[in-house]
Amino acid sequence: MRQRRAALGLSQSDLAAAVGLDKRQVRRYEAGEAQPTLQVAKGLAGALGVSLDELAGQDEQRLKITGEWWSAWQTTKDGQEVHTSQRIEIRQRGTELDIAAVERGITAEEGGYLWRGVLRLWDNEILMGWYAADDEAVRSKGTLYLVVHPHGHQMRGRWTGLSYDGPLQSGSAAIARTEDAATALLTEMTSGATA
Repeated sequence: MRQRRAALGLSQSDLAAAVGLDKRQVRRYEAGEAQPTLQVAKGLAGALGVSLDELAGQDEQRLKITGEWWSAWQTTKDGQEVHTSQRIEIRQRGTELDIAAVERGITAEEGGYLWRGVLRLWDNEILMGWYAADDEAVRSKGTLYLVVHPHGHQMRGRWTGLSYDGPLQSGSAAIARTEDAATALLTEMTSGATA
């Protein structure tokens, strides 16, 4: 707790004020003389921008994935393969990631839609979770399995789910920091090349 507080440039008084505690209580927590209740620990974790596990001393050494990304997808519409890309936003809380499309990528008539999902980061190398369309008229939903590059700058894998062309569809998926990188990664995956 002390290291994170110092890294954020907060004094004990600053942290105490952010959580609604007395400064002396923060000093006792940092000295190991007292343990916060769960409610107080949640407040401390929130003020410090860490998970409860990290606050308790568990070093997760996880990748930081929050931010703007680009996704690229291989899918079909009326039996024809389609590649599309769209800007997405990822918000990370510990090992859980909220992911949402910011734009359709292609028009609704071409099969584009907005979607959101939740993924979990496993061992800093795998993302698994679900996605569902945010557009009311679109029924698409399914699962995502992505392998994360060791440096965290790209992800590649598969989606499987209900799609325009049927209830059990699957295709390749790629996520990278730029649209060009995401589409190049998807092209590499769908052409049979290996990384």
